[in-house]
Amino acid sequence: MANRGPSYGLSREVQEKIEQKYDPDLEARLVEWIVAQCGGNIDRPQPGKQNFQEWLMDGTVSSECVCVSHVSLLCRLINSLYPRGKEPIKKIPETQMAFKQMEKISQFLKAAEAYGVITTDIFQTVDLWEGKDMAAVQRTLMALGSVAVTKDDGHYRGDHDWFHRKAQGHRREFSEEQLRRGQSLIGLQMGSNRGASQSGMTGYGMPRQIM
Repeated sequence: MANRGPSYGLSREVQEKIEQKYDPDLEARLVEWIVAQCGGNIDRPQPGKQNFQEWLMDGTVSSECVCVSHVSLLCRLINSLYPRGKEPIKKIPETQMAFKQMEKISQFLKAAEAYGVITTDIFQTVDLWEGKDMAAVQRTLMALGSVAVTKDDGHYRGDHDWFHRKAQGHRREFSEEQLRRGQSLIGLQMGSNRGASQSGMTGYGMPRQIM
């Protein structure tokens, strides 16, 4: 993990405001969902923003009493939302190398956007890697859970009440016959020209005859 020096002045004030947006209760809910969604024996982190950050970046997955560390939970999370063989991240390297871990975060972000999370809900790599804005990380995970619940394609695991279902537009479908009938109608708001004539009208600029 990258080491950060102390922050001073305005940057410290900004960072403090960002940190105030972090929700410990939301952290607990997201941990429960990730554990349920990824399956297997995944160790839960101790409560706290820094522990949550490190858990998301590395994770510790216990499989058959053998601990495999440095497997990105984020990559496992997004892959679990797809059917087997259709996972967006084909290879999840097990490494402690910094640039590889950052690459895994970047892969997750691209896959999350492709899955349906809107751009404005996507955090930046440094938000997680350097812990600059863990509230933004929470927002992305909440948005991802909401998209998964809304899709309702059988790949979401966990309590459906953990996330709100996104509103979906309803398109009205018309048959070709209905469309043809609609084209032949004149809207009532356009009035009618029935019985109209040019009788009594004069050309533009012509004087009217006064009897």
